[in-house]
Amino acid sequence: MKKIFLLIALLCSVFAAFPVLAVDNAVLRGRITDTQNQPLPGATISIPDLRISAIAGADGTFKFSQVPTRGAALVQVSYIGYQTITRTINFSSPGDLDFVLKASVIEGREVVITGTASSSDNRKNSTSVTTVSKDDLLYRPSTNLMDALSRVPGVSQVTTGPAISKPVIRGLSYNRVVTLNNGVKQQGQQWGDEHGVEIDQYSADRVEILRGPASLMYGSDALGGVINILDGLPAPEGTLRGEFLTNYATNNGMTGNSLMLQGNENGLVYKVRGSYKNAYAYKTPTEYVPNSGFNETNFGGQIGLNKKWGYAHLDASSFRTRIGFYDPERNEDGQLINEDGEPFTKSENKDRTLAYPQQDIRHYKIALNSNILLGEGSLKATLGYQHNLRRELEEPGEDPALFLNSYTYSYDLKYSFKNFNGWSPVVGVSGEFIHSLNTSGEEQLIPDFDSRTFGAFAFIKKTWDKSTFNAGARIDYRKMTGKAFEGEESSFGAFSNQFNRVSGALGYTYEFNDALSFKANAGSAFRAPNIAELASNGVHEGAFRYEIGNADLKPEQSFQFDASFDYQNQYVSASLGGFANIINNYIYYRADGETIEAQDRKFPVFRFVQDDAFLRGVEAMLTLHPVHYLHFENSFSYTRATNRATKESLPFIPAATLRNELRFEPEVRGTKHSYISVGIDNFFKQNKVDSFEQSSSGYTLLNAAVGTTLKLSKKQDITLYVAGKNLLNKAYYDHLSRFKPGRLSEEEPTLGIYNQGRNVTFGVTLPFTIKN
Repeated sequence: MKKIFLLIALLCSVFAAFPVLAVDNAVLRGRITDTQNQPLPGATISIPDLRISAIAGADGTFKFSQVPTRGAALVQVSYIGYQTITRTINFSSPGDLDFVLKASVIEGREVVITGTASSSDNRKNSTSVTTVSKDDLLYRPSTNLMDALSRVPGVSQVTTGPAISKPVIRGLSYNRVVTLNNGVKQQGQQWGDEHGVEIDQYSADRVEILRGPASLMYGSDALGGVINILDGLPAPEGTLRGEFLTNYATNNGMTGNSLMLQGNENGLVYKVRGSYKNAYAYKTPTEYVPNSGFNETNFGGQIGLNKKWGYAHLDASSFRTRIGFYDPERNEDGQLINEDGEPFTKSENKDRTLAYPQQDIRHYKIALNSNILLGEGSLKATLGYQHNLRRELEEPGEDPALFLNSYTYSYDLKYSFKNFNGWSPVVGVSGEFIHSLNTSGEEQLIPDFDSRTFGAFAFIKKTWDKSTFNAGARIDYRKMTGKAFEGEESSFGAFSNQFNRVSGALGYTYEFNDALSFKANAGSAFRAPNIAELASNGVHEGAFRYEIGNADLKPEQSFQFDASFDYQNQYVSASLGGFANIINNYIYYRADGETIEAQDRKFPVFRFVQDDAFLRGVEAMLTLHPVHYLHFENSFSYTRATNRATKESLPFIPAATLRNELRFEPEVRGTKHSYISVGIDNFFKQNKVDSFEQSSSGYTLLNAAVGTTLKLSKKQDITLYVAGKNLLNKAYYDHLSRFKPGRLSEEEPTLGIYNQGRNVTFGVTLPFTIKN
């Protein structure tokens, strides 16, 4: 802990000296208008690589006062009702900074992608990336961040009730999907079925979802894709502003509240946020699910400098959640009962005080992000420290039955060279050290272990008028060392494994015209086995099984190709893409009916094995905008995954999904951005399952929403919305729900518990400005 703070203090001292060492300051001015030369007050212009933004005034003009006098960066200009545009600006000769936006009934969306080797317009980026805005995260009913993202084609979730969701991208999850927050790879025991993502849902300003292998940038674990959660840009200079948001969900009484304040004084930026969520037991169409409530408390803050030499931001966050758990048991009448054999009462199910057993999870994070202009290029650096504590509590006042305590130290450095004749080279190194302990507890599922990782990559992109080409290569090394342990319930032998791999990627994009574009990407990726796969030996309480690892597992190696066509004009937005992914040494667990007696009961045995796998699928989107007030959005995704050795299906592959939504956006005096929407989500039958899985029936859910932004005064707005999910109270089992019926062994069938029934969310968002 002391080392990370000393390193941060040293780097902060270096950054503080940069105003003396770096280039002179400059002021950039410009104007944003429409095609009729009318100003667009309120339009936003941002430079993501410098983490700065400005708002156009009443006459459409804007000004940046903290920019360098050399180098180049991508600028994005956006305004509701107009097409978003991007332009690369050379600071030594910026030229004409007047921007003309074309009117469009298609919503203005951010098109600059930052989670790749270099920031770029998404049309010139060969990988498949979808951006989810803050509005989409807030105004669609969801119980956590990953639940909100699961509407993106190719993205789904493994759920343990409404409190816990794990992202799935094209059929791959757990340690095959990297989650980034504030530039730091989230490390919070992702190997567990019932281990969610410890990130404040309300802190996300937008999310970039990279579908497909991303080991070139992120090394091991990015075999399936990346969830890049991005905080909002700092406030424009001279501004002090904030937001308050609150919502309430009827199904489980979930209340969520968040308050944020941020400011910028002459390049000194700061932000604070506090959030709280609380819920009682959720209700299916037939019953309450006992002790499925949760509460969550989050605090976060940022302080940093935006200067002529670049920026340096220090972020800190504290996440804590307590989640109730229930081992389902029914009486002869089919009612869920407690340990005394009695049905739960309504007052017990609506009690916000959690019963036992429960999880107590805490995650602390510090991240130092910077982009420093060095020579003719720039150096992006991210240093991270994370402390994750996971307690499983059986009874009040007793020591935790399981207590995992991990420390993660990480770094990521990327240097972008000056562009020359359309060539953009980038080189980088990254690494992390993880120290994980079983601090206390009578149960141990995994041993104490250390993990050391190092990687280095080189990437280059060539841009022509209509096409781009990129290529990159990376080498990675990981060493896993497990400690020996001998206990009453479990034992582990010492081991030390080393893994290394070379991966690479090739990509190409072509813009036929302003409307139609094509992108293709071929890449390899790898994933080293995680600690549970290598060395688990014990009862996994939240999963109700006995897991046995395999220290002889080899790294997974993926070879994937994907391609897509995108079309967008004033009235139509469409995309069609497909992928094929060959994975050698794919790791999964297999149950063959064996049981082990532990803790006075029998548990089915799940052993980690590996075979070769093949995944393929399609993803499509079609949005029609016949007139500015009518939008018809449709999406479809399908993934098929087979074991190449056994010819059987792989486990935990999501069902095909078709989503349709019709949205009406009337113009109402005194309001803006008003909408009424009706949506239908169709989930198809999933009968392509592994031998121990249960197939799932298809089902259809009806959703609806209404919302508007009221103008309380000339400078003050308030957004109100109501969103309903599963309005017909359909009883269904999502295929990736861990509560769906199945059979773990002949002696131990699992009890089916339906997914959440009808849920209506009421929400209010109040942005405010104290100083402008």
